[in-house]
Amino acid sequence: MRLGDGVPALIAHPDWQNPAPFVLWMHGRTVNKELDPGRYLRWIRAGVAAVAIDLPFHGERADETKQGPADSLDVIERALSEIDPVVADATAIEGGSLLDAERIGLGGMSLGGMVALRRLCDAHTFKCAAVEATSGALERYIYPADHGDPVAREVEHPRERVRTLDALSHLDTWREIPLLALHSETDAMVPFSTQSAFIEALRERYADPSRIELVTWPETGAPSEHLGFGRFANDAKNAQTAFLARCLNASPPAAGA
Repeated sequence: MRLGDGVPALIAHPDWQNPAPFVLWMHGRTVNKELDPGRYLRWIRAGVAAVAIDLPFHGERADETKQGPADSLDVIERALSEIDPVVADATAIEGGSLLDAERIGLGGMSLGGMVALRRLCDAHTFKCAAVEATSGALERYIYPADHGDPVAREVEHPRERVRTLDALSHLDTWREIPLLALHSETDAMVPFSTQSAFIEALRERYADPSRIELVTWPETGAPSEHLGFGRFANDAKNAQTAFLARCLNASPPAAGA
């Protein structure tokens, strides 16, 4: 479907009959919303619908010249403006009888996860969030030398613009909701140190820090320790599905649905 201002979306629903909770999911840089159908299949079997969108300049609206590191902030900025209209359209499908506006989760991997974490710093109605191989500390990710990280980024964006899109810089307006973060500790593309710094800062603000779940693996065998979780992919998907089903109060569809 096309939702919001023409955003390409893939919708997977448990039974296409009853209102189901759903997760708005955003993929990483250079791929598309169809990536990893096993994720969506697990969700719908647990009773959670998926609304997966193509990030700006990706998928059905691909522009490969805008998919590089130099354009990441443009992608984040535009995607942030698209989330609310997409949610509004999704919850209006079939008069609101298919996707439950009261039980919505938000999530993404890599660049999509950065969008999700920044969106959660502004007023919202999401009940939970799940991210993987990403970071809420965007400034630390782009300026690693500030923190003694030897990893050099390909592009150094204007610092003030980075801070505007950096979730860690906007935690004063973060609402305490359940959060699941999955990460390889040897991720070569989004260093775990950047996400662990974000999680630590967020936990300090939670009255109940146990509502933040961080699951990591020392190494997974995945390409660059970033693209999926290698031999732990099944464990990662199952953990995410269980988290979402619990937080969104989902029920598996009836047999034969």
